[in-house]
Amino acid sequence: MEPVAITEATDPRVADYIGLRDPRHRQQLEGDEFFIAEGINVIERLIASQYALRSVLISPRRYDRMEPMLREVDCPVYIADRDVMTQVAGFDLHRGAVASADRGRPTELSDLLAASRTIAVLEGLNDPENLGAIARSARALGIDGLVLDPTCADPFYRRTVRVSMGEVLFLPIVRSSDWITDLDAIAAHGFRLLGLTPAHTATSIGDVSRVEGDRLALLLGAEGPGLSSHTLARVEPIRIPLRGDVDSLNVGHAAAIAFALLAVDLPD
Repeated sequence: MEPVAITEATDPRVADYIGLRDPRHRQQLEGDEFFIAEGINVIERLIASQYALRSVLISPRRYDRMEPMLREVDCPVYIADRDVMTQVAGFDLHRGAVASADRGRPTELSDLLAASRTIAVLEGLNDPENLGAIARSARALGIDGLVLDPTCADPFYRRTVRVSMGEVLFLPIVRSSDWITDLDAIAAHGFRLLGLTPAHTATSIGDVSRVEGDRLALLLGAEGPGLSSHTLARVEPIRIPLRGDVDSLNVGHAAAIAFALLAVDLPD
């Protein structure tokens, strides 16, 4: 589709991109309808994903680089100078490329469980960058999908999508509305619930045995508090051995280690 020049920040055609650094405004504007992808690599992954693009807003310099991939997209492509993009976004959008896309229909827990062998279950992950890092590792290391508790950050928040390098767009994601009921449902579907914790009484992750046919749900909690007591009561606690004078790992790093050690069906 031929690009269209945008010369005014008030142009209603770029309303999707207003105030990108204002979380409250973005939540009200996007709702459950659409999300933003930022940067050339992330937009390339968005184009390859199942999500339907609404539009692309790009600087002239970035368009020259992205023109081959944008040639076939079925949405408007808007070109704006850097100062116009800055006025629209509310900050200097130095990456020079953003896109909006429809969120589509949410994944149902029953559908995810039926199609999965290994899932990650996240409780209280309210940091968008940690969530994005976990999503990127999950895609790379054999996790089939994510289940998020009601308090987790939005997996389609701009920073989450960016930190995941767009890989969050290739993961089935379930947002739980009844946490304990859904944990029990995961267990009832034959998944072993393994909860990551720094507690010294937990089983070392190197001692966790997995036999053929095992289905695993790897649970991770937020930085600081970790998994809640009512969640820990439902899981097999496992730990990553650390030096005695180190309290814990960043949750994103812990997730990557757990995924690498316990995921299945990875290529050599």
